[in-house]
Amino acid sequence: MSIVVTGATGHLGRHVVAQLLEKVPAERITAVVRDAAKGADLAARGVRLAVADYNAPETLDGLFAAGDKVLLISGSEVDKDRVAQHTAVIDAAKAAGVALLAYTSAPGTLTAALADDHRATEQVLRASGLPYTLLRNGWYHENYTEHLAPVLEHGAVVQAAGDGRVSSAARADYAAAAVAVLTGEGHENATYELGGDEAWSFAEYAAELSRQTGREIAYRPVSVADLTGILTGAGLPAPLAGILAGVDASIAEGELVVSSGDLSRLIGRPTTPLAEAVTAALKN
Repeated sequence: MSIVVTGATGHLGRHVVAQLLEKVPAERITAVVRDAAKGADLAARGVRLAVADYNAPETLDGLFAAGDKVLLISGSEVDKDRVAQHTAVIDAAKAAGVALLAYTSAPGTLTAALADDHRATEQVLRASGLPYTLLRNGWYHENYTEHLAPVLEHGAVVQAAGDGRVSSAARADYAAAAVAVLTGEGHENATYELGGDEAWSFAEYAAELSRQTGREIAYRPVSVADLTGILTGAGLPAPLAGILAGVDASIAEGELVVSSGDLSRLIGRPTTPLAEAVTAALKN
C-alpha cells in the first residue's frame, strides 16, 4: 500500500511529502509530478516519483494500486477545466480500487466563484463510490505573507474585504491535516472544515505588519471593481483578477471565518498564528 500525493512539487504538496517522510518509510510514498527534474530532491530521499499530468488522463494509467491512499491536491490552473482534471484522477483511482481519496477543497461557507470547481469536484467524488475525505482548506497565511513587497513599498494593505475576518492558517498546518488523514484511520467519508484558530481582519494584519517592521502600514479598503483593476494593472489575467477580488467580497460577508476547530483537532496542536507567518516572511 502506497500513499500517493498528486501535485507533490507544489507549495502544499512539498509540505505534505516532507511531513509524510517523518511518519512513514520513503518507499511507501509516491510523489506525482509533471516534471521529474523538479522532484529530484524527493527521489534522492527515496520517494518514488510518478510523472503524470491532470490534463492527460492517459498518463494516469497504472498510477494507483488497490489499497492505496491518495491525496488529490486541487489543480492550480484556474484557466483550465479543473473539474475535468480532477475527474480524470478520481476515475483512475476508482479503476484501481484505492482505499481512500482525500481532496483539498474549499470551505463549505465560501460562495465565491473560486469555490465552484471545488463543489463540482466534491459531487464527482461522492458519486464515484470511492471512500473519500474532503479537506475543505481555508485561506493560507502565505496568500498574503508571500506578497509583501508591494505592501511594504506603498505602506498599505489594499483589499476589498471591508471589515471581514479570515481564519487563515499556515500551509504546513493544512499539510499536517492531510498527513493525519493519510496515515490515520477512521476518516472515510468525512468532511473537515479547516481553518486557523484565530480569525483576523485586514486592519489587524496591517497593524501587525506595522509592529514588526516599525513602519506605518495602513489598511486601505477598496471596492471589488477597484481591486480587480489593481490586480489586472499588476499583470494578472482579468479572469484570475476577478476571481481573487470575488474572494474578498466573500471575506467581507464572513465566508472565510471557519470556527469548526477541525484543523487544530486533526493536527493535535494549535494552528500557526498569523504573526509567526509575518515574522518568517520578513526574514526572507
